[in-house]
Amino acid sequence: MKVKLSSAYKSIGEVVKILNNEEPKTIKINSHTLRFWETQFSKIKPKLFNNNRRHYDSKTIEILKFVKFLLKSEGMTIQGVKKHLNQNKSSLDDSVIDTIRTRYLKNRLSNLKNIINELKK
Repeated sequence: MKVKLSSAYKSIGEVVKILNNEEPKTIKINSHTLRFWETQFSKIKPKLFNNNRRHYDSKTIEILKFVKFLLKSEGMTIQGVKKHLNQNKSSLDDSVIDTIRTRYLKNRLSNLKNIINELKK
């Protein structure tokens, strides 16, 4: 049995699984969506190997997680995400991603608190 290193390139199918395990898990991403995002966001550049099959490195996967979060959790438009990515040209460092995830978790907790308060009434 082959064991794939976590630093190895991932196929488009593997990336879809990774993204679908990220919050929000209820919003599923498919390979068609990834290919569309490649046309929209210049920072998403998979490597093309063997018969033009896409393979993604860990940095590109982090960008995809960030794009999914901004589009699906934050409700940003594609143009808004493009603008946001262009403003952070240096790179998507861990602190930026952690800040966005913290904001998402705070938002979720607030929503849960509201639901609990409504149930108490």
